[in-house]
Amino acid sequence: MQDSRVAASSRLDQVRYDIRGPLSRRAHELEAAGHPVLRLNIGNPGLFGFRVPQHLRDAISDSLPRSEAYCHQQGLAEAREAIAAQHRRNGAEAAAARVFIGNGVSELIDLSLRALLEPGDEVLVPAPDYPLWSAATRLNGGVPVYYACPAERAHRPDPDEIAALVTPRTKALVLINPNNPTGAVYPRELLLALVEVARRHRLVLLGDEIYDSVLYDGARFEPLAPLAGEVPCLSYGGLSKVHLACGYRVGWLSLTGAGTHELERALDLLASLRLCSNVTAQWAIRPALEGPNEIGALTRTGGRLHAARAAIVDAVARSGFLELVPPEGALYAFPGVDAQRLPGFDDEAFALELLEHEHIILVPGSSFNIAERNRFRVTMLPEPAVLADAFARIERQLERCAETGAAQRRVA
Repeated sequence: MQDSRVAASSRLDQVRYDIRGPLSRRAHELEAAGHPVLRLNIGNPGLFGFRVPQHLRDAISDSLPRSEAYCHQQGLAEAREAIAAQHRRNGAEAAAARVFIGNGVSELIDLSLRALLEPGDEVLVPAPDYPLWSAATRLNGGVPVYYACPAERAHRPDPDEIAALVTPRTKALVLINPNNPTGAVYPRELLLALVEVARRHRLVLLGDEIYDSVLYDGARFEPLAPLAGEVPCLSYGGLSKVHLACGYRVGWLSLTGAGTHELERALDLLASLRLCSNVTAQWAIRPALEGPNEIGALTRTGGRLHAARAAIVDAVARSGFLELVPPEGALYAFPGVDAQRLPGFDDEAFALELLEHEHIILVPGSSFNIAERNRFRVTMLPEPAVLADAFARIERQLERCAETGAAQRRVA
């Protein structure tokens, strides 16, 4: 009898997105069996009581009658102008004609790499990375090449190490700033050095800046495009994180620099093929960029996100097993486990045991394309008291590991 199975594309063989992977499926099973699960795996503000600012809701509601037809493939004209104006205020030579709006930054990352890459082209990606960058590179025929951002350097890259990775096939350099998963924020001097690497080797800069206003304790965000100048640069932003509107699925990219006409035409073609992005939510872009910065009240001293971050930093300081570079930005912490206290510790095994014993789901650090298996990522979105309790339960599971030798890597 002929095998009737439908095979999946081999292009997916090396693609993973563990943030919503096997652990998440197991969490759904536990919930279906009546066990509440604390989800520390995804940065989804709406699940933790955060609400989109009212003036953005009002803008969408008032514009519903104007949302029933396709718009321009690049997005609403007034929204693109508002995005370009924000970049100009930051010092970049931005234009609405070079702005593309998408269904989240995720879609635009895929479109950008599809427009840029030939089979076998290399893309320099941080390790740890946000795994969509690796996945989209592979799915579009490219090869991710990782540059290290270790805790010993406060999770920041070394420009000389990056330059040493460049080959004739290297096409682009990805920067995630503020960084997901580590929370690192890159200083101006470092960004200038990275721009120089791109200029010297004729690389396209890809600046993932979705967390640009999520900053703590005086950290300063430096936008990449003004520093890049004539170096081709794609800067990505959106409503999901800064404006707490993940479900709106609104992202954008602004293209700056010289010699990008072919890339612009390719992006326009790909944008046309998907007709346009969601029109309804685009009406929130201009009021979001021109209105109050409401995330700042949450990240300053006394704000909920600031207190949540403090709860994690304090919990790690009290732990007998954990270490942490305190996050300067974004919505995550990336603790590490002391290998001397727990030799042979494996992040994936620990995450599964934590889920089974304590009903907490987090993301193993190796899911972010690092070789080390002693880290994990947690979101800072829950209430501070919830996070304090969660880390007490994490500590309890680490103590079990120390006593029983659990969380050792499973070898098939």
